[in-house]
Formats: sequence, C-alpha cells, structure tokens
Amino acid sequence: MEYLYYLANASLTLRVVQHLHARPQTPVSFVTVIHQIDGWVVRIKLKGQVSHQDDGDFRAFLNELGISYEPPMRVQMALWSLEAGQCPVDVMRRYQVAIVSHGSPEREEIEAFRQQFVRGLGYCPETLA
Repeated sequence: MEYLYYLANASLTLRVVQHLHARPQTPVSFVTVIHQIDGWVVRIKLKGQVSHQDDGDFRAFLNELGISYEPPMRVQMALWSLEAGQCPVDVMRRYQVAIVSHGSPEREEIEAFRQQFVRGLGYCPETLA
C-alpha cells in the first residue's frame, strides 16, 4: 500500500512522522519527504496490506492534514528512482527536487532541513512553519 500526500507546511509533515512513530505496528517500508516551494510531498510505502479499517483511519488522518497528491512527471521519476535504491543526492541533482528524507521517517532530518533553510533565507516562509 502507498499513500502520497501534499501538505502545506513542516509542522503538518512532522505530525505525519510522529503519527507513524506512535504506531509501530504499522508496517512502514519507507517514507519519502520532499520540500517544494509551496509545500511538502510525503510518500508513505507500507510493506504489505493493512486492514480496511486501518487504511481508512490512516487516510482520514492524512486527509485532515493535506490532500492526496498526483505528482508531476519530474517528481514521480524522483520517487521511482529513490524506491529503486538510487542515492538521494544523485536523484536531487537529476530531477531538481529537494529530498529532505527517504527511508525511516526521522523528525530530526525535517527539523534540520527547516533550520538550515530558514538560516539561509534569514526569515521563515509559511511552508517551513
């Protein structure tokens, strides 16, 4: 199973990661987090199927935070490349996307990206709040 969502800011993205950490019984294969100028793309791939109830509950949670996302071809190619095992740095260069995290969902990677980005800009844009 796979979930691909678009979220407005870093706080919502962190809530998704916290939700996954709070439910270790959810069979997460990997989570990919991509920052875009106007928001965040989060892809969650599970190792297998979950019950219809768990799927519905998780989709309801994600729908409260963001919207289901249909990525443009460039982003889709980046997501496929990451899943195929390509190095995130190479994928970022090839497809010009900002991959914040790929693999096990880590709050620290998202926080570090946010801090570095804000430090570089000198202010905090709405998407990094």
